[in-house]
Amino acid sequence: MNGHIATLMVHTSPLDQAGVGDAGGMNVYVAENAKRMAAMGVKVDIFTRRNHVDLPDVVELADGVNVRHLDAGPIEGLSKEDLPRFIGELSQEFTNVLKAKSIYDVIHSHYWISGMVGIPASQRFGIPLVHTMHTMAKVKNLNLAEGETAEPENRAEGETAVVQASSALIANTDSEAASLVSLYGACPDRVHVVTPGVDLYTFTPGSGKVAARRNLNIAQDATVITFVGRIQPHKGPELLIRATAEMLSHSPHLRPKLVVYVIGGDSGTGSTEVARLKELASWLNLSDVIRFLAPIPRMDLPNWYRAADLVCVPSYSESFGLVALEAQACGTPVVATAVGGLRTAVADGISGVLVDGHDPRAWSSVLARLISEPARRVLLSLGALEHSSHFGWDATARGTLDIYDRVLSLAQHQRSSANQ
Repeated sequence: MNGHIATLMVHTSPLDQAGVGDAGGMNVYVAENAKRMAAMGVKVDIFTRRNHVDLPDVVELADGVNVRHLDAGPIEGLSKEDLPRFIGELSQEFTNVLKAKSIYDVIHSHYWISGMVGIPASQRFGIPLVHTMHTMAKVKNLNLAEGETAEPENRAEGETAVVQASSALIANTDSEAASLVSLYGACPDRVHVVTPGVDLYTFTPGSGKVAARRNLNIAQDATVITFVGRIQPHKGPELLIRATAEMLSHSPHLRPKLVVYVIGGDSGTGSTEVARLKELASWLNLSDVIRFLAPIPRMDLPNWYRAADLVCVPSYSESFGLVALEAQACGTPVVATAVGGLRTAVADGISGVLVDGHDPRAWSSVLARLISEPARRVLLSLGALEHSSHFGWDATARGTLDIYDRVLSLAQHQRSSANQ
């Protein structure tokens, strides 16, 4: 198709640094997919809420991709949890834009709040609504970390409304597609699987581990385990810290050369999770091993992946897990929880290892075994490169455009039938 897409992602912006606040894998997904679709001849406008006073109304993200800002509520200091009460205001803003400039063929919303914002405009102007959940309340509530607050009922109700209103639902994996049908009553014919990708031009083995460690001033003989992501209980950084303590209790000889990097910032507004984890590391006598780093600019991330012996993704649930894919594309094996999309992102025993559950003892056993088997890590590294090579963003963009074509053809057929 050669159309014009209105992408809605109101609770976080593609301009934000991933790994801080509410910015994460979804920001990367939306921006990268939009760029690839634009390269295929489709214009994309990404609508998001203005969250800084100095942001212009329109920012060009790439050729054919513009970020357009909507105004609702206080510009700064608004958390994702506060945003549902501004859905009506955001929806009116978006509807006003379309009323003045009705040029869009499809509305594609990301995350439930954006879906709710898009429904009225979709229905008023007869523009098909395509929705991608990314995460779902009912799935998340079935897999909560210890002490983690459950997602509110209004989110699950909103997600159900979005499912019912959408012409098509895009799931990241077969597992997510099944959850949409079983937990939300989605019509199977409207659910399509399009796997997310990785930037295979940026995330590469590069000059290898030796050069990466030299650039980052990391000792060549160090044993490096790395976590990358927003610092929140659901992503599991505490599990990695406790697993490290468990591993060193039965393998103290690893301590002199072991370095565990926790890279990321507090998730949401007002969170003190980083400070809490630093206190935990200190209490567990790991201050010399665990090193906390602020979020790394995206173009610098490949070196951190290359420098690691293992990258850990101990999430409690993941719709996919882009960090796992990025690390593997850099040639680094991944140890991840056997949940959700991580079962697709990581080929167990080939590109990494999937661990059942969140017992620090089980994780410490897997990590210690991999550390002690460098030959196996080499094989996993080769498998990681091969596995990740099948997940380029070009394929994601093509799959997304195919679904747009389907919903547009269906809408045209329905209009024709109604006029007969």
